[in-house]
Amino acid sequence: MAAPVCVARIGAAHGVRGAVRLWTFTEDPLAVKDYGPLMTKDGKRQFEVTHVREAKDHLVATLKGVATRDDAERLNGLELYIPRERLPETDDGEYYHADLIGLAAVTTSEQPLGKVIAIHNFGAGDIIEIAPPQGATMLLPFTNAVVPTVDLAGGRVVIDLPQEIEGDDPSAA
Repeated sequence: MAAPVCVARIGAAHGVRGAVRLWTFTEDPLAVKDYGPLMTKDGKRQFEVTHVREAKDHLVATLKGVATRDDAERLNGLELYIPRERLPETDDGEYYHADLIGLAAVTTSEQPLGKVIAIHNFGAGDIIEIAPPQGATMLLPFTNAVVPTVDLAGGRVVIDLPQEIEGDDPSAA
């Protein structure tokens, strides 16, 4: 069985009736209600989302069995997971971050670069972070030009290293 996938994080209590702020890590934030019970990473606690509505930059959710502000405050910071198999299938060229983390990264000439440790998006597109065996991690654009091949079955991504990074002028150092 695949590792569970984090789909949300509970934030501060909202109001006095046990509602919580909820930050989701899903393409459609409201889909968090459709995945069935959400659980802690260790699987020991489960939460059913009974009601959810959109707020400014998060959701406001009611969880079954959480009826007071004190109950809600105790959940602050808790990450919520679902089994990987409950997520819908992806389209061609789309990947879940959880499926990419841990893949080997190799160059187009099959030279090992390291392992994929994260996918980030700081607002200008996805960035793939690769940790080499030693040294600083590499942050590269997660584009078809830089990552021409994602081989989930083979457990690797192929990286076509850019020849030069825009604005990278070694003579200016």
